[in-house]
Amino acid sequence: MAARISKTLLVASIGLLALVIVLNNLTDYNANFRYIQHVLSMDTVFEDSQLIWRAVTSLGLQRAAYGAIIGVETAIAALCLTGALRLLKVVNCDRVIFNRAKATAIYGLTLAFLFWFVGFMVVAGEWFTMWQSLEWNGQQPAFRSLAAWGLC
Repeated sequence: MAARISKTLLVASIGLLALVIVLNNLTDYNANFRYIQHVLSMDTVFEDSQLIWRAVTSLGLQRAAYGAIIGVETAIAALCLTGALRLLKVVNCDRVIFNRAKATAIYGLTLAFLFWFVGFMVVAGEWFTMWQSLEWNGQQPAFRSLAAWGLC
């Protein structure tokens, strides 16, 4: 029973974090959008970087990317919170029923891991060389998120 309650609470906590991130991105849109703009435009990477051809400077494409980010974060929140509720409903049921109820939570956790790993470590960190920026490097916060997802 302790393991089931723990799994349920861990999934709910990831969902809650994603929900707060979505709320922050929506209520402080411009502050968070500036981060996306700097990463995509690669305007703070090393001056002699041979990779700035990858930069995305179109305001429309930057807004679309930010909208996609908020959309994925919303999906993570919805999947994890829904998954946690489904687990909570069957926490006292037999093993087979509880294990079947994990699917939504597993989708949410998988999406969260893929989003922060592929989105922030691979795409932002390496493709847009975010690691070169002293001001707009989000790799450490992304890694902290990945470590949290790994606990679940």
